[in-house]
Amino acid sequence: MSNQNIYSREAILNKINPNEEWDVIIIGGGATGLGTALDSVTRGYKTLLLEMADYAKGTSSRSTKLVHGGVRYLAQGNIDLVKEALHERGLLAKNAPHLVKNQSFIIPNYKWWEGMYYTIGLKVYDFLAGKLSLGKSKHIKTKETVSRLSTLKQEKLKGGVVYKDGQFDDSRLAINVAQSCIEEGATLLNYFKVNGLEKDEKGNISGVKATDTETNIDYTFKGKSVVNATGIFTDEIIQMDNPEARKMVRPSQGVHLVFDKSFLPGDDAIMIPKTDDGRVLFAVPWHDKVIVGTTDTMLDEHSLEPQAQEQEIEFILKTFNKYIEKQATRDDVLSIYAGLRPLAAPKDNSEKSKEISRSHKIIVSKTGLVTITGGKWTTFRRMAQDTINKIINIGKLPKKECKTANFALHGAEPMTNLDNHLYIYGSDKEKIESLMQKEPHLAEKLNPRLPFTKAEVIWAVRHEMARTIDDVLSRRVRALFLNAKAAIESAPIVAEILAQELDKDENWKKNQLEAFNKMAKHYTI
Repeated sequence: MSNQNIYSREAILNKINPNEEWDVIIIGGGATGLGTALDSVTRGYKTLLLEMADYAKGTSSRSTKLVHGGVRYLAQGNIDLVKEALHERGLLAKNAPHLVKNQSFIIPNYKWWEGMYYTIGLKVYDFLAGKLSLGKSKHIKTKETVSRLSTLKQEKLKGGVVYKDGQFDDSRLAINVAQSCIEEGATLLNYFKVNGLEKDEKGNISGVKATDTETNIDYTFKGKSVVNATGIFTDEIIQMDNPEARKMVRPSQGVHLVFDKSFLPGDDAIMIPKTDDGRVLFAVPWHDKVIVGTTDTMLDEHSLEPQAQEQEIEFILKTFNKYIEKQATRDDVLSIYAGLRPLAAPKDNSEKSKEISRSHKIIVSKTGLVTITGGKWTTFRRMAQDTINKIINIGKLPKKECKTANFALHGAEPMTNLDNHLYIYGSDKEKIESLMQKEPHLAEKLNPRLPFTKAEVIWAVRHEMARTIDDVLSRRVRALFLNAKAAIESAPIVAEILAQELDKDENWKKNQLEAFNKMAKHYTI
């Protein structure tokens, strides 16, 4: 592979000058960090992003796959948050049209008053979206509800309310944002762990210390500003700056179960507005499967690979089965994944996690560390804009205007031919197809139960910064999230291709397979 490839790790590392000073150094390569890097580089600032694992490895690949204003925040009266999110939903649909689609949701009504109540509420939702609305909500009769949701329980059904929201592929968006950053001139490195903050003689932050975990080589990077965008790991970085700092983040776990499309065969999603624990539950069509979730369980510890608890699995199965005729069992679960939301830690224990605001917060420490927490994928662009504006306002950068509201992301083109799973690559689709034409064996599937091909693995390594089996099967193609057993069966083929592309030996392959299989077991029941 030649060094002309701008996404090549070797090429990126070769370009780094240890004496240069960066305008913005970002720690964390999830939605928030990547968004901040894109905002920074498109304004013309010299930008470096370091991610200790893979892009979107944590929370940012484990969402409910919705780009939404948050209907339940409307019920809580948080109008500003909903309005901002609906505006951002519209911008994201415009800037990543290959990944964000207009999804219709139906709220089934089983009580006579629900139709009127939800229709009025969702008319407010439509109104707040303004010009960027995805379509009008409306009440539908029982007959239409049943024809659109054929597996829905019909006893006492009084009709439904239809509304429109966005649906997307989270880690694919992360990869496209990362590619856009590199194309604009930013330096991005995954598998680079920040393990210390540099300070000048006045005690102000002046850079970071980091280790390339692939080579174990240590680096020191100088920077005018450092952004902590590490989600659930926020407190670790804050404590590098100030060991006495109080904890800012409390993780809340959200679990999702993935089922075959037969449980929800149409094009509509279901939104269940009131579950036993007072949250909403979604059943959403996604890549020819159905995702059902989510839960909200406060945890005391966090990890890169959180695991679903028994009661969370039972809660989702029980709630989903209340609404569908075809009863789902544990044997029907194709994949189970858990994500951790970095919620603001309550000052006492009185706050319930579903009541803690999801709006984002930016905090600047005495030494100048800028921390951004909270928020969600839908508002990632706005969070980044606010973060860079904050750095300008505290005098660390010269003022330049934000450019991302109308910035088309890598791959952006209208979504077409959804029957071909390669549509999510947008404008890269043809390049992957031409790889298969040149080398027909690359058109072979990794597994008969999934659509993904060998060509996509090669594309992931050469153009999407994939370094491990997990990177490929979890976040470049979504195999692990769609069918965990099929992903485990695919791993040896992926290991073989990666070893060839990255020039790795048998020992590396063996270690990779062991690590992936151990991790992937947690996605099966």
